[in-house]
Amino acid sequence: MYQLPDLLHLMARLRDPQHGCPWDLQQNYASIVPHTLEEAYEVADAIESGDFDHLPGELGDLLFQVVYYSQLAKEEGRFEFATVVDAITRKLVRRHPHVFPDGDLYGSPELPRLDEAAIKQRWEEIKAEERAEKAAAPEQLSLLDDVPAALPALSRAAKLQKRAAQVGFDWPEALPVVDKVREELDEVLVAMSENDADAIAEELGDLLFVVVNLARHLKVDPENALRGANGKFERRFRFIEQALRQAGRPIENCTLEELDALWDAAKRAEQSPVCG
Repeated sequence: MYQLPDLLHLMARLRDPQHGCPWDLQQNYASIVPHTLEEAYEVADAIESGDFDHLPGELGDLLFQVVYYSQLAKEEGRFEFATVVDAITRKLVRRHPHVFPDGDLYGSPELPRLDEAAIKQRWEEIKAEERAEKAAAPEQLSLLDDVPAALPALSRAAKLQKRAAQVGFDWPEALPVVDKVREELDEVLVAMSENDADAIAEELGDLLFVVVNLARHLKVDPENALRGANGKFERRFRFIEQALRQAGRPIENCTLEELDALWDAAKRAEQSPVCG
């Protein structure tokens, strides 16, 4: 079987100025980013759908993205793949003092096992120390530093809220958040009544943000929840299309009431027990 050095060699060949691949030679950090995001989502999709036969291939595609960035950096004299491996290993050893008490990757841990809350607290303390080290100007240090701007909006909202909650800027439980959801929905309705497009967009953003907060309080990942809702919508809509196809009716000729009735039929079909 091929090993990691073989993949690194392949990447170098693809970027060879004389004999490499013309497409690969044209790429740069920015042009690769969309592919990286796509590959990450394909990994998530394979896991979500339980497609473990294809998961190694999807993980390989994602690994190749890291190899690609490392090759670009090596060509510029910035760093190489070994630097990436060293950096992540050192960081994880540092962030797991309960596993590596002396900072030695191969040392034998002899500390009592900590509970999950203590481990989480120490993890956040270490991350805060790392943010302080990175800050160009300490007086500008923020808890919100290093929350990536390129994250999907739902995921980033959850991370921003989680960071703020670390210093007590949070509701104590879920029910007050439900009241806030109602309040934000009322503000959307006011903006709609005034037909103010900018206000509608702003209030909808506030509504989505507080719904993410509710999801966080209920320990639900909002990105996964919406992915699940997307999948459910897709299944039910395909049910409608298939039913109309069997009936020989174009979907465009159906009334909303007819489509809604088929939607209810799709819901009932999903709720029916599966017969063996």
